[in-house]
Amino acid sequence: MIRVLIVDDQALFRGGIRMLIESQPDMTCVGEAADGAQAVRLADEQQPDVVLMDVRMPVLDGISATARIVAARPQSRVLVLTTFDLDEAAARAIRAGASGFILKDAEPELVLASVRTVHAGNEVVAASATRELFKAFGAQRRSAPAAFEALTDRERQIFALAAKGLSNTEIARSEFVSEATVKTHISRILTKLGLRDRVQLVVFAYEHGLTGERA
Repeated sequence: MIRVLIVDDQALFRGGIRMLIESQPDMTCVGEAADGAQAVRLADEQQPDVVLMDVRMPVLDGISATARIVAARPQSRVLVLTTFDLDEAAARAIRAGASGFILKDAEPELVLASVRTVHAGNEVVAASATRELFKAFGAQRRSAPAAFEALTDRERQIFALAAKGLSNTEIARSEFVSEATVKTHISRILTKLGLRDRVQLVVFAYEHGLTGERA
C-alpha cells in the first residue's frame, strides 16, 4: 500500500483528494494537514510514502514544510500541488526536495498516476512541464562539480537522457539495454552526485548547464 498524506488549507479539496486516494486498492490516506507545521508533525508520526503538498498555506508554507520532511525522512516523496503551470514556488519546493509537481485541477487519473510515479521513482512526473519550469525559474548556472567529472562515459550518457526526463523504459529502449541495467546506472549516478531522486537530477542538470540546451 502507498501511504499518502494530504496537505492543503482547504478542507473541501483535502476531502476530495482523500476520497480519490481511498478509492484505489493500492493506496491509503494516513492523514490530512491544513498547514505546513501540521504536515511536518503528521509526517513524523505517520511516515507516509508520498505527501501531496500545497505550496501556499498559513503557519508554515509548503516549501519550508517540504524541506523539513525530506530532511527528517528522506524516503518520503513530496508531490507539490500548484495552481499555475509556471509557478516559482513549485520550483523552489523542488529545490527544497520535492519529487515533482502537478496542477490542482489535474484529472483524477493524472493525480493517481503521479502518486504512483514518485513512489516508484523510475521517472519524472510531467517531465516536459518540469523542464519548462526550470527554464523559467532556473538558478544562475554554475560549473559542474568534481563529482560529475567522476562519472564514467556510460554514466554521463545515461545522465543526459535522464536529465531530459526519459523514463527507465525509454532509456533502455534508446540504449539497447535492460531496464535493470538502466536502474543500476541511475542509482550509481544519484549516489555519486549526492542526489535523492530523478527530479533532483533534472535540477542538477539545469543548475550546472548540463542539459545540452542553450541558456
